[in-house]
Amino acid sequence: MADSIIGPGIIIDGTVQAEGDLRILGRVLGRVSVSGTLELAPTGSVKSDVVGGRVLVAGMVEGNVTGTERVDLLAGARLLGNVKAPRLTIADGATFRGKVEMDL
Repeated sequence: MADSIIGPGIIIDGTVQAEGDLRILGRVLGRVSVSGTLELAPTGSVKSDVVGGRVLVAGMVEGNVTGTERVDLLAGARLLGNVKAPRLTIADGATFRGKVEMDL
């Protein structure tokens, strides 16, 4: 379970920075940076860059995604941006348009 949650119906216009894990069910219009796991639920969206240890995307990201451990694009995920991570998985049903850099 995440240390912090941005609930459905919540819209944050600005930068989000968190220690530990974060689950996003709402919308963030700004950079998101977490020290642990970032989980973007199917209802969640981020319109900027995303940085985390492990990044799980089931919603929409319009920006670059960096995972210091890994990035997982789950079924239904939509990513318009580049990925930088040592490991990347893209599930069947995910949509991705961008470049991948895997030499962290």
